[in-house]
Amino acid sequence: MSDLLEVERRDGGVAIVTMRGAGMNSFDPGILRRLRSAFDALLDDGAVRGIVLTGSGQAFSAGADVKQFLEGVEEGTSAQWVLDATEQLHPLLFDLHGSDKAFVAAVNGVAAGGGLGLALVADHRIGSPAARFAAGYFGLGLSPDGGATWLLPRLVGTQRAKRFFFENEVMDAEEALVCGVLDEIVAPDRLVERAVQVAERWGRWAKHSKESTKRLLEAQHTSGFAAQLDMERGLIAAAAGTADFAEGVRAFLGKRRPGFR
Repeated sequence: MSDLLEVERRDGGVAIVTMRGAGMNSFDPGILRRLRSAFDALLDDGAVRGIVLTGSGQAFSAGADVKQFLEGVEEGTSAQWVLDATEQLHPLLFDLHGSDKAFVAAVNGVAAGGGLGLALVADHRIGSPAARFAAGYFGLGLSPDGGATWLLPRLVGTQRAKRFFFENEVMDAEEALVCGVLDEIVAPDRLVERAVQVAERWGRWAKHSKESTKRLLEAQHTSGFAAQLDMERGLIAAAAGTADFAEGVRAFLGKRRPGFR
């Protein structure tokens, strides 16, 4: 697609997006526009059931290009630069979070700043032993963005997240696995293939099952039990009228794997 992004499509409905930018795959508003465009195309493609995002070299993504921050400081355009970048990054994170696609992050190295948000928003995170997670905002005199203050506490708890930000911490792969930031660690040479395997397996379920389960799991953070039951009732009734449900019933009774559309 470009020298900064590579999109590879695999059998089984999985697409692999690899970030290949200079400076540890850091980004600016222009790079984020390309990333968002690439994901928009994949999210709109009915043939794509799962997406893997990974980086190249030593980084998954180091987030914003700090050298461009210096230019913004000197030119008085820093705030606009941040607004332009988040105008691309934040809608992308929102779309990935609610998508019916299975989204897997294959974290090959450092995930920092906005790159941290891209990792945290994934449905499943697989890391190599070299995976590292950092916010980095406090060292620059900034507050966090990229959804990190919303996503991280749901994985590790509010107090652990607070310590992560206030200590300006770099979390290694083992600690990330223990506290739930990573779901598994695999050898570097198996990282992407393992991520593809998960994306294919998770992606083959019915669209309604995937999309509605994400909605339900999110709603339970703020819903009372009665409201959650009502939401479950409405969504499962809607699913019962789909062709995928009919296929699932026939497959179950026929003792075969369902072929959801």
